[in-house]
Amino acid sequence: QVQLVESGGGLVQAGGSLRLSCAVSGRTFYITGWFRQAPGKEREFVATIGGSGGGTIYAGFVKGRMAISRDNAKNTVYLQMNSLKPEDTAVYYCAALTRFAYMSDDAKNPAYYTYWGQGTQVTVSS
Repeated sequence: QVQLVESGGGLVQAGGSLRLSCAVSGRTFYITGWFRQAPGKEREFVATIGGSGGGTIYAGFVKGRMAISRDNAKNTVYLQMNSLKPEDTAVYYCAALTRFAYMSDDAKNPAYYTYWGQGTQVTVSS
């Protein structure tokens, strides 16, 4: 049984920072991504990272404000979010692939991933 548990969300003022964590258990996991979904909107890609941490892809709106990283010794993937804006308000989800694959733009598609966490709410006040 593969489990992904996100944490680190909360309420922050515009311009502030948060670090989200995604703890993975149950199987070896490889490419891992972060997505977000705001009320009334579709789930959108934020960032993804390869199994060794060497390859990353970011959504255009990130523009250097966010950084994805992973600590395989802790089976955890992180999303450091800085200079947060009210439009970053959403539920943030992590998703993992449990088979090896080379990083590609396919990793920006939610359907690419096998397992998902339950999400963590991020609210940015103006």
